Amino acid sequence: MRILAKIALSVVLLLAGVICVHLFSFSTATDPDLDYQRQFNERYRIFSLSPPEDLSFCGEAVPMNKIDVRERLDRELLVNTYWQSNSVLAHKRAHRWFPVIEPILAREGVPDDLKYIALIESGLTNVISPVGATGYWQFMKETGIAYGLRVDEEVDERYNVVRSTEAACRYLKASKERFGSWAMAAAGYNLGHGGLEKQVGRQSTKDYFNLLLPEETSRYVFRILAMKAIITDPERYGFHLREKDLYPQYNTRSVSITGPIENLNDFAVRQGTDYKTLKLLNPWLRDIKLSSTKGGVYTVLLPGDDFDKPVEE
Repeated sequence: MRILAKIALSVVLLLAGVICVHLFSFSTATDPDLDYQRQFNERYRIFSLSPPEDLSFCGEAVPMNKIDVRERLDRELLVNTYWQSNSVLAHKRAHRWFPVIEPILAREGVPDDLKYIALIESGLTNVISPVGATGYWQFMKETGIAYGLRVDEEVDERYNVVRSTEAACRYLKASKERFGSWAMAAAGYNLGHGGLEKQVGRQSTKDYFNLLLPEETSRYVFRILAMKAIITDPERYGFHLREKDLYPQYNTRSVSITGPIENLNDFAVRQGTDYKTLKLLNPWLRDIKLSSTKGGVYTVLLPGDDFDKPVEE
């Protein structure tokens, strides 16, 4: 009898266990929150990255054998890879504006890698920083004027991508001459010549990768390197963009202006466009009028044929 009782008890416990498992499985399968969490865990993946082993900046070797150099690059790659919206916009805008910037850098003898300064400074938008730095290349008013830009109430060439790129080239070449490398030229663009000169004097080196610099400047070259890596090899970092996803270059025609324009709205209408489009293509025109060209010639962009035509895949 004892043996039969034990067998009966075992059977009861086994059945109870089966029932409990079944009930638990049923409850989790029908619980939408648990099901959602399970799907999230099964499908969502975050991976670390493998930074390049050999890297150069403007043709200058990056010392990837240094532990802090590897980690500083890793940080910027992670930030820009997983800040997906920002990096997707960077791809889109670079497709429009890099073809404008690249030939200017080449003509001025400035390495192509430095086009990424405009990308990390402004996201290739005409933003104004809290301290007043303006445009794609983020010039302060005094610096812009010093490097040949007109900056006043009617014309602000910091908003002119061609003229501001030319000014940036002059600044960067002066920095290269002063500090001896393009990495230091980039650092000087961020920190300013005086600030960088002060750190060089304190630390007795002009090697960017051996200098202890303020955090923003310490990150600066690595932000450029990270965006260069992601833009030039997007699929390695998980970005898949079609040609039609990218912003096309504006299809424009140009007219040369040598004298005043009393009313820019009337001028736009006479040219077959409107004031909004005129300002979109020429954000450096800051007023409703252009009283004087100050003896110079200004190139005004106007919409060309098929200006609003969508990009075909």
